[in-house]
Amino acid sequence: MNNLRFDNTFIRELPADLETGPRQRQVRCALFSHVNPTPVSAPRLVAHSSEVAALLGISAESINTAAFAQVFAGNEPVEGMQPFAANYGGHQFGHWAGQLGDGRAISLGETINATGERWELQLKGAGPTPYSRQADGRAVLRSSIREFLCSEAMHHLGVPTTRALSLVASGETVMRDMLYDGNPRAEPGAVVCRVAPSFIRFGNFELPASRGDLPLLEQLLDFTIHRDFPALTNSGHKDEALYAAWFTEVCQRSAEMVAHWMRVGFVHGVMNTDNMSILGLTIDYGPYGWIDNYDPDWTPNTTDAQGRRYAFGRQAEIAYWNLAQLARALSPLFDDHDALHAGLERFIDTYRRSEHRNIAAKLGLAECRDTDVTLMTDLQHLLHTTDVDMTLFFRGLADVDPASHSLTPLLDAFYDEQKRHDATPAFNDWLTRYAARLHHDSLDHDEHRTRMQAANPRYVLRNYLAQQAIDRAEQGDDSGIHELLDVLRHPYDDQPGREAYAQRRPDWARNRAGCSMLSCSS
Repeated sequence: MNNLRFDNTFIRELPADLETGPRQRQVRCALFSHVNPTPVSAPRLVAHSSEVAALLGISAESINTAAFAQVFAGNEPVEGMQPFAANYGGHQFGHWAGQLGDGRAISLGETINATGERWELQLKGAGPTPYSRQADGRAVLRSSIREFLCSEAMHHLGVPTTRALSLVASGETVMRDMLYDGNPRAEPGAVVCRVAPSFIRFGNFELPASRGDLPLLEQLLDFTIHRDFPALTNSGHKDEALYAAWFTEVCQRSAEMVAHWMRVGFVHGVMNTDNMSILGLTIDYGPYGWIDNYDPDWTPNTTDAQGRRYAFGRQAEIAYWNLAQLARALSPLFDDHDALHAGLERFIDTYRRSEHRNIAAKLGLAECRDTDVTLMTDLQHLLHTTDVDMTLFFRGLADVDPASHSLTPLLDAFYDEQKRHDATPAFNDWLTRYAARLHHDSLDHDEHRTRMQAANPRYVLRNYLAQQAIDRAEQGDDSGIHELLDVLRHPYDDQPGREAYAQRRPDWARNRAGCSMLSCSS
């Protein structure tokens, strides 16, 4: 770990809060506050990502030392680390929330790896910061397991995401009211080390704009483009044209990210603007979930149960709304707002193209025609009304001979036998249309099947699987985390002997907390 080389540009080049320490306060004219992690009593490494460790140049020998747990619990910073918490605002559930900031996340610094890549290391659950808003800045083991596993699962699925290096148990308890029902309980605490090229969010720009601090807004924008979008800096664009090109790039990356979510059935659960990365990375894994039975109106977030603002089928719409809020924050820097509107149009165009690629890939077609959009829409309607598991259906579809009208490879995807029986004629009709479409496609059978299996995962991090690993870990058995992480490293491969990880949600998990609905309590 002493080989980590730090180059902390964010705190070197941007204005700091003049006060240091965790006292809660409104921080103005500054983009971050210097604050140290609060040490924990007995840090113990629970799990780590060997891939992320290699990315950072951390040896396996270093990971297996007590010093590793001390560093990545926040107890013992190594040379070059300069801890800080970022200052930002955001729209939460559609309403402006003012200053938010890193309330329980503390960045250790930016490290440069052997290939010249920049990676920011951030501890989640490392203690109070100026932005904790009367909270303790800690995180519980259950939410930390979920964040650690999902960060790596999404990467291996091919979804743009922040990564996770380590999961460290703190040896301390944290009081949380998981269901917000007035019954808090002590839970084991933990710290996750998150890793990303940048943790800058839409909200970082919204806060100075909301305060009318345009010099600070422009300084942050110039810094972000120079550090995180070097290709734009070298493009020859100047001033407003450069800003427009940057916003367009953010829109495009955001569209591609959400399209990946829809392809694999992921629901973020809390798409506030402070949870949107300017790099188009999935960030802040809280009350997320994977679609079991296909339902565009499903949200895993108990806080969103009434309005369903962040439901599966609304994620593209909300991403667009969030980008519009970013455009509004940037608008004082533009004389002509047409460039911002063009960026939002890029989101629409990119998302449409990405969705068409998804349709072609999920159905095993060489390309997506307009009629294929209807074919997919009709199938999704059938899946919804018949209570069908999205992941199992699309994976099984690769093994179906559409001309045979046999649903045998798909039987495990149905949650309700009566609905399956009643809908069999409708599925047969759809398979007839699908067979006709395949007949006119340029891919042969093997190419068609290979393309489907590369787009439709066999394994995803279903909520009940994560909860089973959590239950074991809370009883002192970490092996469930390691087993699940290993399965999720190869989500598109058939893994003999691991069929239990590729089953539909069991009945006992349908309404259990942590398996169906989750809160933001972590």
